[in-house]
Amino acid sequence: MNCEPYIKQFVQDFAPYKDKWNYEDGCVLYGAYLLYQVTGDEIYKTVILDYLHAFISPEGKIYNYSKEEYNIDSVLSGRLLFPAMAWEPEDKRFKIAADEIRSQLETHPRTEEGNFWHKKIYPWQVWLDGLYMAQPFYARYDTEFGGKGRYKDILRKFQTVRKRLFVEDKGLYIHAYDEKRAQPWADKETGHSPNFWLRAAGWHLVGLVDTYDEISETIFEVKEGFVPLLQEALEGIFRYQDEESGLFYDLVDRADLEENFLESSGSAMIAYTALKASRLGVVDKEIYVPKALRIMQGLEKYKLKEENGRFSLTGIVQVSGLGPGNERDGSVDYYLSEPVVADDHKGAGAFMMACSEMLRLQN
Repeated sequence: MNCEPYIKQFVQDFAPYKDKWNYEDGCVLYGAYLLYQVTGDEIYKTVILDYLHAFISPEGKIYNYSKEEYNIDSVLSGRLLFPAMAWEPEDKRFKIAADEIRSQLETHPRTEEGNFWHKKIYPWQVWLDGLYMAQPFYARYDTEFGGKGRYKDILRKFQTVRKRLFVEDKGLYIHAYDEKRAQPWADKETGHSPNFWLRAAGWHLVGLVDTYDEISETIFEVKEGFVPLLQEALEGIFRYQDEESGLFYDLVDRADLEENFLESSGSAMIAYTALKASRLGVVDKEIYVPKALRIMQGLEKYKLKEENGRFSLTGIVQVSGLGPGNERDGSVDYYLSEPVVADDHKGAGAFMMACSEMLRLQN
């Protein structure tokens, strides 16, 4: 599979998703960082640094970012600051900005069991999305600057999510959990949201494998704590891989629904996780590399389009969430009502990440 034409086009055309610090741009630009690691192509480094210089003042102020919003999504793009520190060590803005994002996690509201609220406007709620948004940054910062003293707190968040959001008979994690069972979408006994959303599963898997990668091997017992979680989550999700296409449905376990569809971003996240976990020796590469390659072949065959020399990645659900209040009730009808688009940053970024692992495999 040749990922390069689409990715180079997307990077050359790259424009910020919003006029504020946001996670969507972080998805793309972290994919660019992984590709830079593999290829050394300066186009990827340049797009990251241009973005960071545009959004962070020389004094280290992140434009249009407020930690008091306590939005866990805002943490993700902080991952870009670590390579930037290495590339431009004389520029202090990157460390100052990383410190500011890290300080959000010190006061970010938590559930009674210690997990970060998804957002201040979503109290007592843990969404799978938030594990990728915060934990890889939290782990990398602690590895670099924190003396590795927060590793157990980081692992415990994934373990608590396993306890509260994993559904044994399905082998899947539910999208979200309300500790207080107060939200209209929350089951009054379990606190669960009603359905298994693919990209949420993808966020969780990528959060697991990337956090595992950021944890130093010197703290062996913590790093090893991620292994059974990764193995179990990958084994569970692959039960639902579509036989014909190799891809996964937006509502993971509802292939029976005519209006359900094979979704690109979550499928790419699963491919990335399976390839990376195989490379790191967490899962059996003889089993999971072929499964991941089937996903990438499916994306190429069914979702990557070319017209008049322009490429497009289709089949990306634009967004799915829960609440606030009576909005976005987590029903089947809700999830399948969200727009399905092409070239959304969340899908393009996931595809870039998966392609970086494909290149490592080929090398």
